Amino acid sequence: MANFKLPYYKGHIDLHLDDELVNAVLVSKVEEYHPEKSESDLVREALENSIGSIPLSELAKDKKHVVIISSDHTRPVPSHITMPILLEEVRKYNQDVRISILIATGMHRASTHEELVNKYGEKIVQEEEIVMHDAYVDSDMKFFGTLPSGGELWLNKLVGEADLVISEGFIEPHFFAGFSGGRKSILPGVASKKTVLWNHNAKFIASKHARAGSIDENPIHKDMLFAAKTANLQFILNVVINGEKKVIKAFAGNLEKAHSEGCKLVKEIAMVDPVYSDIVITTNGGYPLDQNIYQTVKGMTAGEACVNPGGVVIICSSCADGTGGEFFYKLLAEQPDAKTAYQSLNDVEPKDTEFDQWEAQILARILSKANVIIVSDKCDPKIITDMHIMHAYNIEEALEKARSIVGNKKITVIPDGISVIFPNK
Repeated sequence: MANFKLPYYKGHIDLHLDDELVNAVLVSKVEEYHPEKSESDLVREALENSIGSIPLSELAKDKKHVVIISSDHTRPVPSHITMPILLEEVRKYNQDVRISILIATGMHRASTHEELVNKYGEKIVQEEEIVMHDAYVDSDMKFFGTLPSGGELWLNKLVGEADLVISEGFIEPHFFAGFSGGRKSILPGVASKKTVLWNHNAKFIASKHARAGSIDENPIHKDMLFAAKTANLQFILNVVINGEKKVIKAFAGNLEKAHSEGCKLVKEIAMVDPVYSDIVITTNGGYPLDQNIYQTVKGMTAGEACVNPGGVVIICSSCADGTGGEFFYKLLAEQPDAKTAYQSLNDVEPKDTEFDQWEAQILARILSKANVIIVSDKCDPKIITDMHIMHAYNIEEALEKARSIVGNKKITVIPDGISVIFPNK
């Protein structure tokens, strides 16, 4: 008997399969990394050995206003560790510098006070200047020029006002930007709605290069990198984390060079070869990444990479917060089937891109290839089924439904769907 603990919300789901039914188990090598240093020491070590840049404390010593761009509540960046050290470094030779922590919400909702305290700790929330980016407020934006693809680059005006712009984040496979971290702090992090919509257009999303682990020819990445350079993002601190959301390595320094080194490590530990099956079981990595259907699409792409056409992807994801976006929901729910939705979304011109269109496009693409079952006991089943996805309350029910479609076939298990990368073919 093969036994698995699948990440689910703030705990896990137990999966038991007969050995002969397991076709493959695909996991990253991240759990093989056991740093001898503490998380804080790893971050300090990275800052002391900055890549392609002078130390942050030197960069900041003559500055009047420093903006630190920080990921929001939807990203498991251990800011309670990284932010105090960043603040310490910025103030090392410049005690009177003004520091603004700009929360890179992208087009997400604002973080609540409780979420900020959970992320940074009470002291930072009480004592530091924290600004919540709002992509929908045009008066908060400044025009920075034209993207290589032709779209307008509008960013939070705080970026333009700062003497020094730095960012913190984490690096993991990203299902259409290649990798998270680095330049994503700027676009979509602190960009205006119109810029994000352009960057996430249907043509770019449909590109074969817009996949996890792919950067070189990725049109989405190209615009993001241009935006970060234009914003003069001078210094980044990005961490790599394990399944327990603990830091296993940190990279600091130049925007491109430090991020590139981090991506190399993630690619090394996350790359796996696909093993195709009629049934694939995966997850969205647990909380906070499995909060809604919108985020769950990321984990589904791992299943998509390994499932045979017409097969079944089972994904364990709480979706406790529902869809993650009303318009995202409607783009699927208001169409008769996924294939119709997919064709409609693929035809949208960049200038006509609408909010959450990209996520719906990828979901429709997956559903056009295979059946998808979301395992959740925390989400209204109707909103799941309205989007042409099947629902099960537990893994046993999901397997029963899958077998009713394809039979008692062998299964590929991907315990954490967002932690792996497949070769881009």
